[in-house]
Amino acid sequence: MTDCKEILSMLTSPESDVLREGAYLAGEAHCDDAVPLLVEMLKSSNIGVQEAADNALRMIGGKEAVSGVIPLLQSDEAPVRNGSMDILRALGGNELQLIIPLLKDEDVDLRIFASDILGSAGNVMAVAPLCEALLKDPEVNVRYQAAVSLGNLGLPEAAKCLNQAMRDEEWVQYSVIEALSKIGHASSVDAMVKAMSHSSELVVSMIIDALGEMGNVKAVTLLLQRMESSPTALRNKIVKSIVNILGAKLVNLLPKAERENFRVYLLVALEDEDIEVQDAAILGLAAMGGDDAAAGVFSIASKLDPDKDQDRLEHILESLSRMGLTEVLRLAIMDPEPAKALLAVETLARVSAPEVEEVLSQAFWSNDVVVQRGIVAVLARIAGPASTDFFVDILARHNDGKVLKSAASFLGQKLRYAPAAESLFALLDHQYDDVKEAALEACVAIDGSEMQTRFQQLFKGIDPLKRLMAVYALGKMDAAGNIDLLKTALGDENAEIRKHALEAVASLCHDSEVWLELLVSRLLDENRDVRQTVVEIMGQCFSESVIPHLLHALHDDDDWVKVRALEVLGQHRVAQAIPEVVGLLENPNKLVTIRTIECLGSIGGTSAFRALLAVSGSEDFEIMEAAEAAIARLQDEQEREI
Repeated sequence: MTDCKEILSMLTSPESDVLREGAYLAGEAHCDDAVPLLVEMLKSSNIGVQEAADNALRMIGGKEAVSGVIPLLQSDEAPVRNGSMDILRALGGNELQLIIPLLKDEDVDLRIFASDILGSAGNVMAVAPLCEALLKDPEVNVRYQAAVSLGNLGLPEAAKCLNQAMRDEEWVQYSVIEALSKIGHASSVDAMVKAMSHSSELVVSMIIDALGEMGNVKAVTLLLQRMESSPTALRNKIVKSIVNILGAKLVNLLPKAERENFRVYLLVALEDEDIEVQDAAILGLAAMGGDDAAAGVFSIASKLDPDKDQDRLEHILESLSRMGLTEVLRLAIMDPEPAKALLAVETLARVSAPEVEEVLSQAFWSNDVVVQRGIVAVLARIAGPASTDFFVDILARHNDGKVLKSAASFLGQKLRYAPAAESLFALLDHQYDDVKEAALEACVAIDGSEMQTRFQQLFKGIDPLKRLMAVYALGKMDAAGNIDLLKTALGDENAEIRKHALEAVASLCHDSEVWLELLVSRLLDENRDVRQTVVEIMGQCFSESVIPHLLHALHDDDDWVKVRALEVLGQHRVAQAIPEVVGLLENPNKLVTIRTIECLGSIGGTSAFRALLAVSGSEDFEIMEAAEAAIARLQDEQEREI
């Protein structure tokens, strides 16, 4: 370690680089003798030198550093004063005996700085001197800063003197209120409420907000007593604070005699311009309920922008739903303005009441199609068997695609309602593909011998899309029972049908050996996607019996089929595949080569390692990088095994 004398010599150098290095060494060595020189460096115009000195002084710390920096608080240069303040905030907590006397200095600024520094001390010993400054210092700005610092300390020991300071002038009261809200001591509730009688309207407003943030239930009774005599603006703030304190427990916690009065005040607060006051009133009214409350809340919701006010609207709708099935919602769902009707639908979707289902069903046919879509989507989610006739009627009378999709989902997936089979099957001819898909899933869900017969007949047609739907449906409903039809589908002229038939056959892989025979027959399919699907299915239904066929796929004419085969062999770590796999390292397609390397890295073993080592010196960076990664993987696995 560098000697302190050498460091002191470096700190007198005219070279900034040497000064920075010296400061670093002084901090590392905790060289107390360097403090005066480091303090001088804080005055440098070179920012790098300043920072080096700052860091060193923080590392050295102790009385020497603190006492050395204190004089800089009286510097005429703001950057020097601010820098010294930062250092003392960091170090002063352990050297309070050097900071506290500054509170008695004749220089007002120095007393303010000392109050500020003590707020970062994190030491209960700073409370008493700050309290004395708060209550006795003749300068208002010192008292203000003392209150701020007591709040920053956040210690309950400060509550008593802060309570007393509530009688100070308005400027100090601001910081006192903020400090008390941070500390949250129960004794402060009385002091703050008492101060309301002799404070300005602005201070009273701050006190009310602070009591709400503190959340002490004791404040509720005191605030309620102030409501009658308060002007509307302050009364609305009191409403907000009480709701913030009591929250959803509002109804149960308010004295019975106060409930109805408070409900009236909540309704008035809905008209306040302050959004926070409005939202508090909405939360309170959600707990109390009533049609007049629902009307006021719904009116606010209807004026919001669903995109810009998404989060707020979400909270408001939750509050509306807690009021239950109000007359407001019954009327709003029939509103000629679709936006309002949809708002009612969205709210009703959250209301847990058996009547909701009936209200939505009755409103459906009287509404615009946009609202109908919303209603039927909600009903499809919340309705039960009692709404079966309603949905069957929709299938018979409606022609909107989105409405029909919801009806198909309800009758098919949710109820599996067999009497609707004919209507649902007819939707397979609908003009929109998404409706066809919904109808197809509904038919699959209903299942049954009659439904299977319908699809078996559908497969005999000339329309490839209908044959495709038939293969999909029969494969889902009963692949084993329709195996002959699926065999036929494997030879269909349409490649998509062959792919779906393969996927249907694959569902039998754990129940029957016939699946593999059928699968292998398509390894020579003329379509690349079909062959690729075969390989992917072999990976999903992997067994020893598929390995020869996967090795065969390594020689496919299409590189993507090769890649899929490599991925499957690597995934299942098929060691016997290594000789065949190694042969692909010379493939002209770089992608195939890289996937081959990855496959060898996954399989592992001596042969794979040697092959990878051979290509790790490739001139192609990507191939070399892939080989190195694969080798690293093998080494990691070997180390874990050891």
